[in-house]
Amino acid sequence: MSGLPAPRRTVLKGAALVGVAGLGAAACSTDSKLGHAETPTPTAPVELGSADAVPVGGAKLYREERVIVSCPAKGRYKAFSAQCTHAGCVLTKVEGTEGHCPCHGSIFDATTGKVIQGPATVPLPAVPVSADASGNLVAGPGA
Repeated sequence: MSGLPAPRRTVLKGAALVGVAGLGAAACSTDSKLGHAETPTPTAPVELGSADAVPVGGAKLYREERVIVSCPAKGRYKAFSAQCTHAGCVLTKVEGTEGHCPCHGSIFDATTGKVIQGPATVPLPAVPVSADASGNLVAGPGA
């Protein structure tokens, strides 16, 4: 039977599976922008709210602003992009000082930006952050 051409139905099923697999590969690619934020960090200063909302020794996720902020000591803050460096998904939760990506399970240290668990291999980029005179955090260029 190996000399006979494959039935049309088999060929069509195979073509459909190849197309679906290609879409999956594109969505998981590091170059993919499907459903992800277009810019990884604020492009202008953005007010995040009260600095007291970030616990000392912990971290807080500002998902809409795509920033994760940690507070290593009272009055000191560090911020990083909350956009995963693997495929561009925005982190969805913080547990202690760990930021979690919902797409492929990457976990980042919110105090350093370093990858704790892959598939991401590149750390989160740092974002300038400071507390203004009224006690609110401001993140982004010029902060």
